[in-house]
Amino acid sequence: MRSNPRRLDAVLVAAMAAVLVAAVGATLTDLGPWYQNLTQPSWKIPDPAFGVIWTVIFSLCALSAADSWRNTRSLTRRQTLVGLFAFNGFLNVVWSLLFFKLQRPDLALYEVAVLWLSIAVLIAYMWPTAKRASLMLLPYLAWVSTAALLNYQVVQLNGPFG
Repeated sequence: MRSNPRRLDAVLVAAMAAVLVAAVGATLTDLGPWYQNLTQPSWKIPDPAFGVIWTVIFSLCALSAADSWRNTRSLTRRQTLVGLFAFNGFLNVVWSLLFFKLQRPDLALYEVAVLWLSIAVLIAYMWPTAKRASLMLLPYLAWVSTAALLNYQVVQLNGPFG
């Protein structure tokens, strides 16, 4: 079976975008003294697990984007799809900036609500043309829900900030 170059292109572009978002987010993530001194909820998973979870999430996002791109014929819908994924990636990076670099979990808590909503919008937008792609984002939505709860608990246990 021969691979379709256009299909491969969609996967490569989506993978590069996911790697870029992950790399920028990682450079903003500082697990130094400020973070280590935060009181964390008892149910928080160990820090090394975050890298594994995000790797799976970003892989699923790239596959979802490529699958949705392939199943969307309309140029307008494709442009909207790219815009929604780009906005979501931007929000993902902004959360890391707010939480880690600016050390403002309180502001990150507001931002994570917008991030969560951007994932829900992506899922709903892709559903009519790419159900499988939509379903691939459900772990991302679940993880950001968990991260939002963790963010909330950090604010409650350590605030006020700023």
